[in-house]
Amino acid sequence: MNETRTKRTAGTNRPSGGIGQARGWARLALALVAGCAAVVFSGLDSGGWLILLTGFAGLALAGAGVWWMLAHRGGARLLGGLLAVAAPVGVMVLYAASGLWVVAVGALALWAAALASARSALRSLRRPRGMHTRKAPPPKRPVLLMNVRSGGGKVEKFDLVKRAEALGARVIVLGPDTYPDPVEVARQAVADGADLLGVAGGDGTQALVASVAADHGLPFLVIAAGTRNHFAMDLGLDRADPVHSLEALTNGVELRVDLGDVSGRPFVNTVSFGAYAEIVQSPEYRDAKAATALEHLPDLLAGEGGTVLDVHTDDTHLYAPQALLVSNNPYARADPLGGGRRPRLDTGQLGVIGVRVEGPGQAAELVLLGERASGITSVTSRRVTVEASEGHIPVAVDGEALDLPVPVVCTLRPRALRVRVPRHRPGAPYAPPTVDWRRIVALALGRTDTRTTQETHDV
Repeated sequence: MNETRTKRTAGTNRPSGGIGQARGWARLALALVAGCAAVVFSGLDSGGWLILLTGFAGLALAGAGVWWMLAHRGGARLLGGLLAVAAPVGVMVLYAASGLWVVAVGALALWAAALASARSALRSLRRPRGMHTRKAPPPKRPVLLMNVRSGGGKVEKFDLVKRAEALGARVIVLGPDTYPDPVEVARQAVADGADLLGVAGGDGTQALVASVAADHGLPFLVIAAGTRNHFAMDLGLDRADPVHSLEALTNGVELRVDLGDVSGRPFVNTVSFGAYAEIVQSPEYRDAKAATALEHLPDLLAGEGGTVLDVHTDDTHLYAPQALLVSNNPYARADPLGGGRRPRLDTGQLGVIGVRVEGPGQAAELVLLGERASGITSVTSRRVTVEASEGHIPVAVDGEALDLPVPVVCTLRPRALRVRVPRHRPGAPYAPPTVDWRRIVALALGRTDTRTTQETHDV
């Protein structure tokens, strides 16, 4: 059978342009930065410098206040919360009272425009290859597992069972009264002759059934009927309309993506260690997430209530991170909460984000510098080993709380999973690259470094 490969982009829209357009955006970005500086200098008469520095100090104090609020209880937490709110409000009042608010607003607008232009410059360089898709015939005996409890009842809300059966699929309902092991159900479906496995549910169930599909070389269908469905988003599916995912049964193409493995258990998104993993172990977490996190964070951030981790990647050693996120393919930005997106799911690399904030100073730095702060480590690796002095450590796998024996080893099965997706799908939103002003200057001056040339096709 002939299978025609195409180069459709699953996760992004292809930006047009190239080096010439990138240089144009870079020069505009530098011009806007110069304009921002000119506006600032024009308003800095006697005492103006002090007011400007006070603005930066206010941001730093807000970051310190957030740290005190999270790392302490009682009065210190209250004072930290007040400082986090009062510092930026005080800066705005100071700027208004001094008459510099026009300067501040103008400078911020120019700076925002400069950042947008710089991102456009880097985006013009990046011509996403996208994940390869291939034509494949529709399945003849598809079997779909549907979790009626997932996503607040999306299976029933969108009438997914009847819609799938009308397209020729056999549907196995999980819950609400009984919830059999999805792995055993999927294996039995394969034994009965299924030629496609699919899941309408959360990422945890998706990963378990995806592993069975990968083991048997069968295509896998993702139906976005969970709460967050990060895997579906990065595949370019419409998370707001799970019915659209069913179109893959009759008019679909296949992607080859990586499948994560953490000590023998599959994952499609992330494995979390440290503070988040400790917090989700609490029985109260599901019903009161914020309150439970605030109760446990002081001990975890102080190193008194959590496990001390020792992390080894291919090239990096991280000792005692307070939080560690290992992802199936790296995220576009070093977001320790995993709230961003992954441009690709087939690079064969794990993303690793470690966070260690030891005091209000580093918290302030995190507010001012974001992912470039010294408290954040972001690398890629093919293998991640997490050790600890305890025999078992809490781990959150695709949001599910587990307790695993050490060492915990994370790896990938490169391109092990055949994912069937609708031929026409919205695609995930483009993730703008982090602005590196040294590269923007080099672009504006007509220089192109090796990294820029390599990254022209790396998204």
